[in-house]
Amino acid sequence: MPNLLTQPVFTLSHAGRAASRATLPGVLAALTADAVDGFPALRPFQEPSWHMALVQIAAIALYRAERSDLPADEESWRDLLRALTPDFPDDEPWRLVVADGGKPAFFQPPLPPGMTLGNLVETPDAIDLLITAKNHDLKQAVAYDAGAEDWVFALVSVQTGDGYGGAGNYGISRMNGGSSSRPLLGLAPADPGRLMTPRPGPWFRRDVRALLAARAEGLDGIDPALFAEEDGHALLWLPPWPEGEQLRLSQFDPWYVEICRRIRLEQVGDRIVARKGTSKAARVAAKDRNGAVGDPWAPVHKTLNKSLTLSERDFDYRLLSDLLFSGDWVLPLLARPTPQEPASRSFLLVAAALARGNSKTEGFKRRDLPLNGRIAQAMADAQGRLKLADLAKRQVEEIRMFDKALRGALALVAAGGDPDTVGKEHFAHARPAALGFDRAADGLFFRHLWDRFDAQATDREAACHAAFARDLWAAVWTQFEAALPAIPCHARFRPRAEARARSRLRSGYGLRAHFPTLFETPAGKGTPDADDADANHAEAEHADLDHAEV
Repeated sequence: MPNLLTQPVFTLSHAGRAASRATLPGVLAALTADAVDGFPALRPFQEPSWHMALVQIAAIALYRAERSDLPADEESWRDLLRALTPDFPDDEPWRLVVADGGKPAFFQPPLPPGMTLGNLVETPDAIDLLITAKNHDLKQAVAYDAGAEDWVFALVSVQTGDGYGGAGNYGISRMNGGSSSRPLLGLAPADPGRLMTPRPGPWFRRDVRALLAARAEGLDGIDPALFAEEDGHALLWLPPWPEGEQLRLSQFDPWYVEICRRIRLEQVGDRIVARKGTSKAARVAAKDRNGAVGDPWAPVHKTLNKSLTLSERDFDYRLLSDLLFSGDWVLPLLARPTPQEPASRSFLLVAAALARGNSKTEGFKRRDLPLNGRIAQAMADAQGRLKLADLAKRQVEEIRMFDKALRGALALVAAGGDPDTVGKEHFAHARPAALGFDRAADGLFFRHLWDRFDAQATDREAACHAAFARDLWAAVWTQFEAALPAIPCHARFRPRAEARARSRLRSGYGLRAHFPTLFETPAGKGTPDADDADANHAEAEHADLDHAEV
């Protein structure tokens, strides 16, 4: 019966040396000491839920022990965790398998008297978040050689992140509806040697310290009347779960770690299996909150009072600009720099969520966005956010202009080079190239946005604006040349069509007035008069294409 407090079930990876095994307190100690590079058995979509659960558990344990320091030794963490479950001297809440169904096990609530769970599940991936009903990209129930840590990661993932899964399978309270998902939007310290992904230890330490500091200052951004004043339920797999009864937010600690499903693990020979059941009601009565329950990683819309629903979207420049700069969203606590963090500190903004739909998953979406301390401070400041919002809005509009030029040129090819016949069906052939350009623009967007924001203090904004335009222009031509051979066009008209399309782009179709430096002729080259004539001709056709696209 694996006891996570005393048995080393977790595999830790380390740079330059062999992997090691650790207990749960050993994991917390290794994270505190920055002595772990990763968890090899952790699946990518499980990483956000694992990070959030560890941070919440650690912060609750430290707060209730009235400690602000994070111990770097395993024994101290073991004592802190045991102090959260004083009514269980045999550590049942920290064991994976507990034979007595009336007692809790790790992320497994007690069963009501007389209840048995009949649905046998033999692999941890079969209880996890991903919906693999079609058995296509990801196969169903294949982890037959799973170890104890695989079951831990699956339990944490499903119990803290699942939505509505059909009759009797209710979702968590920290999401906006059963078809939503629990988002993570937070700052992680950037490691100079690992620029694109955060190290788990510094990220863990930063978030725990930020939660403790916020608690000391009065729970920034959280209505204190929403939760229990002191000693509310923190680990929701501990209280009994009578059929049909629900827990209320007013009974909880603000950082509560929730569960949403009846699941119990069993030992069968040398293997662990699970049994699942249903419930007549969601574990937490918070449907009316629409996910706005003080989650320190969840953006909440200011007027709708709903947490973010990713749906089929990605964390692209449009969505992130809206979340970070529009002022329509409350940035979560852990997505803002703390007063103790110096302005010189660099961060990664981590945005992650498992996109969900109606009884389906749309894929795991994650983006780690580098930003310096000045940008992070500006995002948390009203005036700084307004400046970033203005720049971001302008860049979005500039991308739209270049996209329009690309699609117009390719539509002209599909129409055989005759601008008078261009219609919606011709613009449809430009869609793949437009998507490729949008992906390229997404990769350029924030790097140039940060440059333009910093340039405001040095009068370099015009140069940075021109640099953004040049990169977009290069991306337009890359997509144009790649798409051109696949655009259908009668062979008789193709030379004319391609020549006119190239001329349209070269002349600055709809762009010349906004980005004149792109079309400046170097001294001794070209004929400005001819270029102007091409531009005038292109602009004359511009209105015709605009009309065709509507």
